[in-house]
Amino acid sequence: MTAVARDDHGALAVAVESAPAVMGCPSCGVVAHRHGRLEVRLVDAPSAGRPVTVVWRQRRWVCPETSCPRVSFVEQDEQIARPRALLTARACRWAIEQIRREHASIHGLARQLGTGSDTVWASILPLLEQAAADESRFDGVTTLGVDEHVWHHVNPIKRGPKELTGMVDLTRQPDPKNPGKQVVKARLLDLVVGRSGPAYAGWLKQRGEEFRGCVELATLDPFRGYKNAIDDQLQDAVAVLDAFHVVKLAGHAVDEVRRRVQQEIHGHRGRKNDPLYRIRNILHAGDDRLTERQRSRLAAAIAADERHDEVWVAYLCAQQVRSAYHQASHTEGRAVAEKILDSFQWCPIPEIARLGRTLAQWREAFLAYFTAGGANSGGTEAINGLIEFHRRVARGFRNRENYRLRMLLIGGGLSL
Repeated sequence: MTAVARDDHGALAVAVESAPAVMGCPSCGVVAHRHGRLEVRLVDAPSAGRPVTVVWRQRRWVCPETSCPRVSFVEQDEQIARPRALLTARACRWAIEQIRREHASIHGLARQLGTGSDTVWASILPLLEQAAADESRFDGVTTLGVDEHVWHHVNPIKRGPKELTGMVDLTRQPDPKNPGKQVVKARLLDLVVGRSGPAYAGWLKQRGEEFRGCVELATLDPFRGYKNAIDDQLQDAVAVLDAFHVVKLAGHAVDEVRRRVQQEIHGHRGRKNDPLYRIRNILHAGDDRLTERQRSRLAAAIAADERHDEVWVAYLCAQQVRSAYHQASHTEGRAVAEKILDSFQWCPIPEIARLGRTLAQWREAFLAYFTAGGANSGGTEAINGLIEFHRRVARGFRNRENYRLRMLLIGGGLSL
């Protein structure tokens, strides 16, 4: 560092130059001659809330070898900045960490750096692309999660398909805070276009046989397309139906029963003074979480008409599904799940019978939860939450590849 100056707006300008040294020509290796300096202005990481500019006084060299195709060249140092870069290497690292750890927006980073948002993104984009191309980030994945999400809500003609399929690493790792225990540190592996079995299967096939051979568990929601992809590409892996989605199916069945009974009795949708409509939220809660007041409201609504008994039975069935995941051990939970599989599909309430048939179709994946140590898609949903949050921070995305790289960064899928 040779000088520091501050302008009227408080921004800092730091002049730096390298120490004198012997330089050989990059092409022929002959010792080059010094030929003045070239000042290059680079945006650096902010200091004390003020933008910083690094003025790098680069040495210019001339090759004395007449047959050498390189007449002159300028010194380069990638510890300071990449060739033709506009941000220093330190500023790029700072910007990436601000996005990943502090959930910063590109426009916010541009304000702090004192430059444009296009400049910031163009500077960190090559680093993200290089990290995304590193196949080693797929190593060691033994539990794989999958889920879909919508990445934009505009006309598909402008931005392509709305839905993407995301693959998440749910491999258990030793907990540094509690030796002997394992935790899941969810990590987004990739995003591909479409919500379909072929989209998931194509990504699995692209990963190669070694990756597929390492996957032991594959969690998913009850979507047949993803199940077909797992059966096709991950023959040695155990498919596990996510507990949250199973309980959600049961809750949806209760809603359907309540709406049907409401229509049969009153001939219209629920209104605020209708007994069943007033307990619609209570029917979604676990029985062990209800307060005394809620229990009284539930009992009064069911007792208001004997035809409400169907809703009560459906509620008890949903509670039984929920209880399978709250037993003292997975063995006890599996016993409850098997009882559900053997009884629900014969229930006289059509919605519960349909739920029973659905679970019967997913029997192996449903029961696998209790033999796979409680593997679930909780980490996948957590990653989806992060993705939704960053999409709001960015006020939406227009470029799908930029979206993918940004989400891989915040989802832990890139090693930087």
